Amino acid sequence: MEEKNPTDTKKTPTKGNALGKWILAGVLVLPSLVYLFFSTGKTHFMSLPYYGERDVVKTMVDGKEVIDTVYHSIPDFSFTNLDGRTISQKDLEGKIYVADYFFATCPGICPVMTSNMLRVQQKFKDRPDLFFISHTVDPDRDSAEALLEYALKVHADTSNWFFVTGDKKALYEQARRGYLIPAQEGDGGPEDFIHSEKLVLVDKNRHIRGFYDGTSVSSVDSLIEDIKVLMARYARTEGEKKNKITQGKPNE
Repeated sequence: MEEKNPTDTKKTPTKGNALGKWILAGVLVLPSLVYLFFSTGKTHFMSLPYYGERDVVKTMVDGKEVIDTVYHSIPDFSFTNLDGRTISQKDLEGKIYVADYFFATCPGICPVMTSNMLRVQQKFKDRPDLFFISHTVDPDRDSAEALLEYALKVHADTSNWFFVTGDKKALYEQARRGYLIPAQEGDGGPEDFIHSEKLVLVDKNRHIRGFYDGTSVSSVDSLIEDIKVLMARYARTEGEKKNKITQGKPNE
């Protein structure tokens, strides 16, 4: 009786078996990749829109036409902080910041907005590049002292959160023309009044990158995510600059 060679019982791999292994590997790895993307990596793949009017500027560089886009930016300002100090755009230079409008005696949406701003501040409490600025819409009653009392009441960290008052026309002009907060037209006079739930995200170049409903938990959650996107973008840009500097150095 002829004996069978043990090697005869081994199956030769086929294309179908190889394809099956790749499919199985994909099924096992894909969930991990999806989790990584949505839990940590998505900010590196996202970008935020720019809001407001934009201009196209054409210049000649080395005989070639270069087209650049100039985005709407927050105008210069000068208001009075709760400690009596003058706050201007220089205090927010190189910072990401969130702006809103409120008044200290507001019984409706303002306390909710402030609570949600406080949640965002606490979320990024270790980030020195994020600031907040709340402008009063009632400067006749919201003096620096009144704003200080309000900030203490809501337990705001005023080291990176400005509560400002000032000239009503300047405050309202900044709201309408600067932050583009939706409001009826007005002149900042005695009868003019702005009451908006909007939080405005501004990048380090003073460009508006998002509007959010300050009374909505889900909308403020989106604000938190968008702040992460901006921070990741700036971190990536800084990393690229450092790499260029390192590559440009001669070998020691």
